[in-house]
Amino acid sequence: MSQTTSSTSTAPAVRTVFRTCPLCEAGCGLEITLKDDRVTRIRGDRDDVFSHGFICPKGSTLRQLHEDPDRLRKPLVKRDGVHVEVEWEEAWQTVRDGIAGVIERHGRESIAVYQGNPSAHSLSAMTFGRTLSQAVGTRQHYSASTVDQMPRQVAAAYVFGTAVSVPVPDLDRTDYLMILGGNPYASNGSLCTAPDFPGRIEAMRARGGKLVVVDPRRSRTAEEADEWLAIRPGADALFLMALVNVLFADGLADPGPRVGALLDGLDELRELSAGFPPAAVALAVGIDAATIRRMAHELAEAPTSTVYGRIGTTTTEFGTTASWLVDAVNILTGNLDRVGGAMFAMPVAGGASTRGPSGAGKPFRVGRGHSRVSGRPEVMGEYPAAVLAEEILVDDVSDGGEGGGRVRALVTVAGNPVLSTPNSEQLDVALADLEFMVSVDIYLNETTRHATVILPPPSQLQRSHYDLLLLQFAVRNVANYSPAPLPLDPGQPDEWEILAKLALLFHGAEPDADPSIADDMAIGSLVHHAVSDPSSPVHGRDADELLATLSANGRHGPERMLDLMLRTGPFGDGFGAVPGGASLDLLLDHPHGVDFGALEPRLPEILRTPSGRIELAHPVLVADVPRLAEAVDRLAGQTMVLVGRRDLRSNNSWMHNIEVLVKGTPRCTLQVHPDDAIEHGLVDGGYATVTSRVGSIEAAVEVTEAIRPGVVSLPHGWGHSMPGARLRVASERAGVNSNVLTDDEALDPLSGTSVLNGIPVTLVAVS
Repeated sequence: MSQTTSSTSTAPAVRTVFRTCPLCEAGCGLEITLKDDRVTRIRGDRDDVFSHGFICPKGSTLRQLHEDPDRLRKPLVKRDGVHVEVEWEEAWQTVRDGIAGVIERHGRESIAVYQGNPSAHSLSAMTFGRTLSQAVGTRQHYSASTVDQMPRQVAAAYVFGTAVSVPVPDLDRTDYLMILGGNPYASNGSLCTAPDFPGRIEAMRARGGKLVVVDPRRSRTAEEADEWLAIRPGADALFLMALVNVLFADGLADPGPRVGALLDGLDELRELSAGFPPAAVALAVGIDAATIRRMAHELAEAPTSTVYGRIGTTTTEFGTTASWLVDAVNILTGNLDRVGGAMFAMPVAGGASTRGPSGAGKPFRVGRGHSRVSGRPEVMGEYPAAVLAEEILVDDVSDGGEGGGRVRALVTVAGNPVLSTPNSEQLDVALADLEFMVSVDIYLNETTRHATVILPPPSQLQRSHYDLLLLQFAVRNVANYSPAPLPLDPGQPDEWEILAKLALLFHGAEPDADPSIADDMAIGSLVHHAVSDPSSPVHGRDADELLATLSANGRHGPERMLDLMLRTGPFGDGFGAVPGGASLDLLLDHPHGVDFGALEPRLPEILRTPSGRIELAHPVLVADVPRLAEAVDRLAGQTMVLVGRRDLRSNNSWMHNIEVLVKGTPRCTLQVHPDDAIEHGLVDGGYATVTSRVGSIEAAVEVTEAIRPGVVSLPHGWGHSMPGARLRVASERAGVNSNVLTDDEALDPLSGTSVLNGIPVTLVAVS
């Protein structure tokens, strides 16, 4: 809500609004001061129930992002190779004609959809993205998930039953935290929504707890740790399996009576781990056997402990197996679903882990389709982002494939895959070969420069916000809704209206179609599903009555959907059945959010596995263990490999056009250990040619002891030097695109996720 003050009728109208920051997964509350609809100050909301005033450098730049002259205010249409600004009517007509032409010539399976990372931070994209995807009518779906978190969700789905049943560290009550491949001092949490993650770590240490960081780099988080273990890239699954081995061999494995009574596969895991004693894997892991054994004992003997693995573990060739073994260690040490251990959030707006009958569900499976060219299996409704380029470039394969012919058109929503997905140069060439492309994006960037039409949504300050996805993984059960602080520009459709209208055009509607048609269809479907679901709190209620209640006062769009989810969620008011329960009105009355309490044990209610039990030795996961064993010698003999990194001020590529976030010392450098610098003739401040199987780049060298020998590191999301993009600030500090080096053929087979860490490379000094 807002407060307005004015001393005279001509004085600027001053108001204060509160909203949740949409720029990363932390979900920090912001206090925004405006004068005549211009932001004058942004600071942390000290009364926010979750973040308590914490703010990172990104959150204070929403004004700069809103006012960025490069941010698109009107649609762009490409004419004779140049993007020109047009009115919305012309843009919609161009989209309508382009869609109809591709469908007529090639069919719907020739159209692909790519959703980028910012979609997860958008209430509109989370509520209407599915509407658009279904309307396109294709199986060619891609997203940033397969260059990020997919393995973590796949492992959770096999073990616990749903892809959002991911245990998160109970940061505020644990005594021992081990982080693998994560750097929350730079990126806060990920698949672990926790404002001020560093402050929570420091509070743990202040009460006598211990922090261990396992990472090839001495990251900012590792600098603060009680102990840093410089693991070899890609060896996380071996390290975790060795911990499991010790827990069994030394009699430390004890899931506890409550979890143990729900657990299947304990003996099978014991047998699997027998082949991975610390001494056998120490060289491959890069951590000595005594330390591995000590780590297992410390985790088991601490009053409470939790292991947290993030992108450094998921973007590897064993991403899913490593994610599974994170859960295995937490289970064996007795810390699953336990205060101070690894616990499950109870999302206020509900989700797959709260809906439907509790305690049992349908089997999770992948491979309901396979990509046309290389036969990669579908995972959670999408194909690996790494195969998008070949699906565009390769003509029909001999057997016709399962997905029809080549991809000839593309829809992108808030993504920049030319910088964020493997073998970027190949994808860049592929996008230039498309017949039609439409992008929903605020920038003309390295990807959207290929678009026939760019449809710009309003800025983050002109959108309402609720972290519909991210609060599924929160370390506390909270809910924060933020109305849009600023009004839409004249003639500017809201983001949900753009997505809804696109969906209508794919259904064959005319360019002047009203987005409310798709809105009414979507909410109607949701309400009818809720009243027909025996497990829903509104089962058997009158659907028309509920729709009328949701639509009161002209409410529509994402807010209407969110209100339904809140009211039928685990803390909801059930449309009057539970007075004072969650609803959108409740959140509007509490602009600093509502705290529904600390995490509580959820087993067995959260389980959705076919057996109704924790399937610790799921056959798909077990079948990957021989591949892990075969990798021991190869990992032990690896020479020079590349890993990624992120910076606190530039989480993703689209933040590189904000001066305050990129100014200062250049951060797009190749970090090299002094020993490797000497061996390859590299000097600090000089340049090196880095070459992988698929590409080569020249990068500025930063010699540092904050990385283990045999490993080099480049940050993610740079390379802003491509013609046709309009990113003035970013192009002045272009950097290099690390994904020119990532291999599109190197994937975790269980999840289709690209290997972005542990890429074999060679180094040559540049004169």
